Amino acid sequence: MGFEIILLVVLIALVFEFINGFHDTANSIATVVATKVLSPRQAIMLAAITNLAGAFWGTAVAKTIASGLVDTDAVTQGVIGCALMGGIIWNLITWYYGLPSSSTHAMVGGLVGATLAASHHNWGTIIWSQPNAEHWWLGKGILWKVIMPMIISPIIGLILGFLLMGLLYLLLRNWKPRWVNNVFGRMQIVSSAAMGFMHGTNDAQKTMGIIALALVAGTTAGAFDNAPEWMNFLKMEKSGKDLEIATWIKVVCAITMCAGTAMGGWRIIKTLGHKMVKLQPVNGFAAETASATVLFVTGTLGIPVSTTHNITAAVLGVGAAKRLNAVKWSVVERVVWAWILTLPAAGIAAYLLVRLIQMTGGM
Repeated sequence: MGFEIILLVVLIALVFEFINGFHDTANSIATVVATKVLSPRQAIMLAAITNLAGAFWGTAVAKTIASGLVDTDAVTQGVIGCALMGGIIWNLITWYYGLPSSSTHAMVGGLVGATLAASHHNWGTIIWSQPNAEHWWLGKGILWKVIMPMIISPIIGLILGFLLMGLLYLLLRNWKPRWVNNVFGRMQIVSSAAMGFMHGTNDAQKTMGIIALALVAGTTAGAFDNAPEWMNFLKMEKSGKDLEIATWIKVVCAITMCAGTAMGGWRIIKTLGHKMVKLQPVNGFAAETASATVLFVTGTLGIPVSTTHNITAAVLGVGAAKRLNAVKWSVVERVVWAWILTLPAAGIAAYLLVRLIQMTGGM
């Protein structure tokens, strides 16, 4: 397989990153727009800048995506391309309907589905569980790096949002509403920036991992042997069990996500910031702070959690602290179904794409 195919796969990965940028923009700016602390244009620019900065912070999540979910020996350029296309298809569907689904899980589902199809249903190519005797979060595989965080991190985000909002209600009970809005209007800019930064540390790194995986597979297959000398920077080999993420990959992914973020994502912003719970600046501050805290911890541990799930759960926690009927549960039901369907839907889409290529003799 020639290096041209690898370049095509890298291009598809960057398209996924761009879509991730405008699809998940709502994660970091929906609340600050809903509370009218910032205009949509101001919020999008803040998110773009902080996403860019966050993308350069560490590579733990990227390494997990690149070498902790599927057998890299079973991964080809076709597998990666179809995995990304599966994720892109699901992201565009959920964006069209304004549902804040997870780009993280769309990518993971696509990778699993494509790998399974390419290996002709060899389930051994999927790393289901490699537990670590020291800590569960150090384990590898779908169970420890995807399923467990998918369940645990939104619960933690919801609880933190609920507790933080309850604490603020207690501390601010004697404050005048005008003072609360003025103070937390300013503080929410900081919490929104933190959310944007943590989104960059998490989501941009996933595409870094996919690109690294593609380049390792291409290098191993000898795709760059006849490539021009100036393309030697694309060659990448494994160092032991892990991958080191090249600086140029970080730069390209960070800029691409920043560009996508600058495009905005108003459909999802309306769902997350307006339809589920009516938010005031103090509510937005609590939700963003709770979610950014969870993302900081999981990003440091290299766990690729869903930014979408965390901020959505935190918003629900904040709303529930106000009163249970402040949450529009019919909207929440649609969002939860999107969460549940993301992994299998993206996986099936990627699986079918690989099977289609196999039927035409292209893989």
